[in-house]
Amino acid sequence: MKNRLKVQRAEHNFSQADLAEKISVSRQTINSIETGRYIPSTVLALKLAQAFGVRVEEVFQLEGDD
Repeated sequence: MKNRLKVQRAEHNFSQADLAEKISVSRQTINSIETGRYIPSTVLALKLAQAFGVRVEEVFQLEGDD
């Protein structure tokens, strides 16, 4: 799964720590998602999208769905 988490964070001027606090996870979790080492649960993906005010598809995309 590809993600635009880092791009969305930059567009909203959130640090990893800011975003982590906003959705109640650790900064390391945000880093792991951004680097592709961790694929978030559906609930976590929805929380991330909600934090940016976008649809989940604007943050996450399946590989090959370009």
